[in-house]
Amino acid sequence: MNYSIFTLSPGSTSTKFAVFRDGEALLKRNVTHDPEKLKAFAKVNDQLPYRLEAIEAALGEAGLSLDDMDAFSAYSGGLASTEGGIFPVNDRVLEDAASGRLFEHPAILGSQIVAAFGAKTGKPAYLVNPPDSDEFEDIARISGLKGVYRESHVHVLNQKETAMRAASELGKGYEDINLVVCHVGGGLSISAHRKGKMIDGNDVLNGDGPFAPNRSGSVPLLPVVKRCFSGEYTQDEIRNSISKTGGLLGLLGTDDAREILRRIEDGDPWAKLVYDAFAYTLAKHIGSYACAMKGDVDGIVLTGGVSNDKYFVAQVKPYVSWIAPVIVYGGDFEMEALASGTLRALTGAEKTKEYTGVPVWDGFEFEY
Repeated sequence: MNYSIFTLSPGSTSTKFAVFRDGEALLKRNVTHDPEKLKAFAKVNDQLPYRLEAIEAALGEAGLSLDDMDAFSAYSGGLASTEGGIFPVNDRVLEDAASGRLFEHPAILGSQIVAAFGAKTGKPAYLVNPPDSDEFEDIARISGLKGVYRESHVHVLNQKETAMRAASELGKGYEDINLVVCHVGGGLSISAHRKGKMIDGNDVLNGDGPFAPNRSGSVPLLPVVKRCFSGEYTQDEIRNSISKTGGLLGLLGTDDAREILRRIEDGDPWAKLVYDAFAYTLAKHIGSYACAMKGDVDGIVLTGGVSNDKYFVAQVKPYVSWIAPVIVYGGDFEMEALASGTLRALTGAEKTKEYTGVPVWDGFEFEY
C-alpha cells in the first residue's frame, strides 16, 4: 500500500510541513507567519487556530487536502522525558503539551495540530522520537556538582534517523549496532548510540559539549562565574553568550561557514585556527563517547548543516577515523524521519509505545 503521510514541525515564526508518499517527498513547505499576528496572541496555545488555518491553506494551494493523508506526524515538545520511539498522540500528550508547564515554545503545538487534523479526518496522529526522549544511563547523568545532573537534550529526531541510515549502510539493524552520532548545525549535539539506545550525550540546551556555530559549549567555569558577578553583564547577556552568540559567532563575528572558509582562503590565520579548533573539539568529544561504549564502535556519523562542509569534515576525520568509519549525511532529515517512523508504525515494522507522562528520570532517590 502506498501511504500518504503528513509531517510537521512548528517553529517560532513559521511552520515546516511535508507530504510523503511511500517514503518519497511529494511536497515540502515552510509557511511563514506574520510576526504582527503572532504578537497578538497572549500565549503560544492561542496560535493554534491561526496555524491550523494557514497550514490547510498552504496544503490546498499545492492541490492537496487533509483527506488525502493516511496519517499525521509531528515534531512536538512539552512532554515529560520518555524513551525514544513512536507514540500515538493520546490525551496525556495533549494535556502535557497544551499546559505549557514543561516547555513554552511553538513546538508544543506540533502534537495539537496533528491531533486536530487526525480528528478531522479520522486518521492516526503520531510523534516520532520526540525532543524530550531520554535514554541515558544513570552513570552518564552524574556531574561534579551535587544537584547538577546531565539530561538528554540533543537533536533526537535527526540523530536517530541518521543512525538508522548508517546502520542500514553498514548492513546491520539499529538495535544491533554502536554509533557515535554528531548533529552539527547552529547547535551541536553528540550522542553514544548503543544497540538502539542513546546512552550518553551532551546536554546542549544547558551549554554542555563542543562549541558550535553560535553556542559556547563547555568552557572553564570560574572565568564565567567572575563575569556573572562582575556587574558588567546582565543574566540575559551571560545566557546569550552561552546559547546564542557564543562559539564561532562570538569568536569570529559570524557563524556562516562560507564566510569563514572565504577568510581562510584569503589567509586569515585567526579564522583558520578557530575553525580548526571547532573540528578538533568535536573530535575530542567523539573520542569520549567512543570510550562510553568501551571502544566498541561500528561507525561515526556526521550530520546537520555544517556536515555539508568538506573542509570541516576533512579536519575531523584524521582525529577519529582510527576509531571507526566516518559516515556523512549533511543536512537535516527531520521531515524524512517523521515520515519513515510513521511508515514503520503503519506497516507494523516498529511497535508503537504509549506516552504516560511519567518521566523516565526525575532525580536519584538514593542521593545523600
